[in-house]
Amino acid sequence: QVQLVESGGGLVQPGGSLRLSCAVSGPISSLNSMGWYRQAPGKQRELVALISIDGSRTKYADSVKGRFAISTDNTKNTLYLQMNSLVPEDAAKYYCQAKEVSTWYDYWGQGAQVTVSS
Repeated sequence: QVQLVESGGGLVQPGGSLRLSCAVSGPISSLNSMGWYRQAPGKQRELVALISIDGSRTKYADSVKGRFAISTDNTKNTLYLQMNSLVPEDAAKYYCQAKEVSTWYDYWGQGAQVTVSS
């Protein structure tokens, strides 16, 4: 059973930066990709970024390309999301996600709140 725990959320001013972390426990070898999603109040959950479990392939939502970077540190079993040049539209609850290879089952973390406001 894979467990995901996010950290690093908080309040940041427009133009600022924040780094989210997702600690992964359990059988990482059972995963083929991980990602970050976000959900703002009244809106559907949307993809922010994806990364293959070996870190070789990434995918970003158009709205965050060039500003956000997803990465993994397999020695620490941690997924990161570096967020730069934040705008109020980036404010949301950010969720860490991991997909299981054999079943395509999605694991989710509990979410980390990001608020962008002056």
